[in-house]
Amino acid sequence: MGEAIPKEVKELWDKWNIRGLVILSLALQTILVLLSPNRKRTHRRFFRLLIWSAYLLANWAAEYAVGQISDNQGSEPQPKNTDLLAFWATFLLLHLGGPDTITALAIEDNDLWLRSLFGLVCQAIITLYVFFLSIPNRLLVPTSLMLVAGVIKYVERIKALRGASLETFKDSMLGEPDPGPDYARLMEEYSIRKVHKEPTRIIRIEEAEKGQRPKVFVRPNTELTDLEAVQYAYKYFNIFKGLVVDLMLSSQSEELNNSKEFFGLSTPEEALRVLEVELSFIYGTFYTKVNILHTWIGISFRLIALASLVSSLCIFATMKKSEYDQFDIGLTYVLLIGGIALDLVAIFIFCVSDWTFARFWKPKEDEEDKGTPVDRFLNWILSFRKLKWEPYDCSHKDKVKGKCQVSDRKFIFRRWSEYIYSYNLIGYSLGLKSTRIHNTNGYIHRFFDAFIHSLCIDRAFNCFFRGIGFCFRNIIYGTHRARNRLSNFISRLSKNNPNLYYALYPLKLFLSFWFGIPIIYYVLEFFGISDQLNGMIYTSSDRITKEMWEFIFEEVKRRSQDADRAESANDIYSTRGEWVLRDTSIGKAINGTLRRKLLSYVTQADYDQSIIMWHIATELLYRTEEATEKSQCNREFSKILSDYMMYLLFVQPALMSTVAGIDKKRFMEAIAEVKNSREAKKYLEKKYRVDSDQERLCKEILSSVEECSEKKGKRYQRKNVLADASKLANALNQLSKEEEEVKWEIVSKVWVEMLCYGATYCDPKQHVAQLSNGGEFISFVWLLMAHFGLGDQFQTTEENARGRIIVSR
Repeated sequence: MGEAIPKEVKELWDKWNIRGLVILSLALQTILVLLSPNRKRTHRRFFRLLIWSAYLLANWAAEYAVGQISDNQGSEPQPKNTDLLAFWATFLLLHLGGPDTITALAIEDNDLWLRSLFGLVCQAIITLYVFFLSIPNRLLVPTSLMLVAGVIKYVERIKALRGASLETFKDSMLGEPDPGPDYARLMEEYSIRKVHKEPTRIIRIEEAEKGQRPKVFVRPNTELTDLEAVQYAYKYFNIFKGLVVDLMLSSQSEELNNSKEFFGLSTPEEALRVLEVELSFIYGTFYTKVNILHTWIGISFRLIALASLVSSLCIFATMKKSEYDQFDIGLTYVLLIGGIALDLVAIFIFCVSDWTFARFWKPKEDEEDKGTPVDRFLNWILSFRKLKWEPYDCSHKDKVKGKCQVSDRKFIFRRWSEYIYSYNLIGYSLGLKSTRIHNTNGYIHRFFDAFIHSLCIDRAFNCFFRGIGFCFRNIIYGTHRARNRLSNFISRLSKNNPNLYYALYPLKLFLSFWFGIPIIYYVLEFFGISDQLNGMIYTSSDRITKEMWEFIFEEVKRRSQDADRAESANDIYSTRGEWVLRDTSIGKAINGTLRRKLLSYVTQADYDQSIIMWHIATELLYRTEEATEKSQCNREFSKILSDYMMYLLFVQPALMSTVAGIDKKRFMEAIAEVKNSREAKKYLEKKYRVDSDQERLCKEILSSVEECSEKKGKRYQRKNVLADASKLANALNQLSKEEEEVKWEIVSKVWVEMLCYGATYCDPKQHVAQLSNGGEFISFVWLLMAHFGLGDQFQTTEENARGRIIVSR
């Protein structure tokens, strides 16, 4: 019997396995160094898959190659390139240290730093074993230098992982405990002085109240420069980073009051610039080596490692290498030069990073200081990363035209993805992807879309996916028929033989179970990819607009001002629509009956119920009404935030899982209600569906629902979310045409409150987890609210007085 693997293939593998693994390890390191910094800039799944694969394969390739070298070194007779193999083993230890731009793939990797430490010890032992086996070694000096560099890089990685673990990070945030004043000693001293009849009294020293504190420099009166934005972001990052690990901050602290004043005096664009840099610092802390490198010890280690690489290259270049294979010599040069090049790239990234500008240059506190030439040079470098806005013509059926500004920064200079994502429930029910409001594709995307459209490939793709759906339906139908036929066959076969019936009964149960479940659904659910597929197909992205950010910023700022005047700030940030509906400035436009009706859709429903109802109502109004010049902006804000909240609810459930009332079952029930409605069935029967079908469906749903009396009881019970949403839309339509602007203002502000509610009660660690996937817009709202003092992590009580003994003469 012949061998399964031919002898020639085995010989080829024995000759090239180590070389191939070393080349693969270097290639993976190059991919990680050059591409991993872009993780925070994009949400593309293909890019994330590439980084994920390179990250996992990099460790596997290096570990497996060291094992192959160890096995090769221990064989007899010894290979001619034993010295070079030992030299390569130290390179692989250097690769296991990983690049500076990525230490953790996910935030959970930091908590597994002990596992990585165990791997370091094992790999170090194997590398030392290979090194000792090669002695006497003519490459002893360069190999020893490479071993030093490899140990330094791996120690950096372990230290970075340990420092970013949530437990260690929380411990590092805890300062020295404050025992407070020693009142027992104070009273003892007071009693002694009284015994000696000294004129003594105790006075109460009040802490400086708000408004009585000394005036401190908060920010320049002029527009923040790019360098100042980075410096202030670093300042507030060090103050608010404890929110990630649920540390409480005092609502009366000087830092928080300074932050509220800073953002209160800033423009919305300046606030966005500071927040994106601050979130970038959080990303660097948990996913890279910045906390290690941006210290004097880290800089020293990096210089030692680079010096070791350069010294090894110089020594190796001057040695005689006639006994080695020419390919192995060339590969060694590639490893040395590649290692030096990757280190130089890492140093360049280090020098131009926001961390360098923030840690080595303090913000000036003199308004008359115009800055040095160095400051102007740094501002020029940072100007490439500055927010850029592109005017966009917002047109609605060629009747209402307006201008808005969408983000238009080059990909390589972004600090996050700058996209807000959307997921539409009615569109998903019809099999339609959510449409973009601002179609801002770049030149490459536009050319690609035009090319596809010219070849009618988009129609081919639609036919392809519909063909797959047709096949799935036939498979499901076929499985049911097969189950029935097999069950009947077993029944007839064992009709006159009870023993045979009982013997075949387990088989009948198995067939009934297996074929009773649609196989394709079973497979998708088994591997947990059905939701991911739906998210990929039906999720669309849209660039953020300057106007929408300004609108949200002003709303959060207004809520902060209201919280300062309110008795309980919790009544402000824990609302999800009722604060806007009770607002007196808006309340003049609606009567008391309508106000109570609208409040019932917020206060008497769970959070996820409110999101679904207001989402459908917003979609019904958006599709059935034409925009006007006054309502255009708020109408767009409502549509974008409505689809975004639906995206968070279904595609990003981890972000919303800690918010009370989130239930995926309700979302699926809402989709089923839309699909089973008599208005939607005639569109679902069509072979091809277009966006205009969605508009006609919304008109029919809105016109078919009649007003019914509200049910009485302690709690509003929802039986049909589609009907309730239609009632909500009809209630909003009760506002007259003259109050069209007020209607969309109410809807948009309700959505801002719901977004703020979700941002407040979301687990902060989930915000950090999303930073490695391009970031989420809700994280900016969360951090903005924290800077304005809105959230559960701010203590509302604080000791504000101390005692002191006064002795009169």
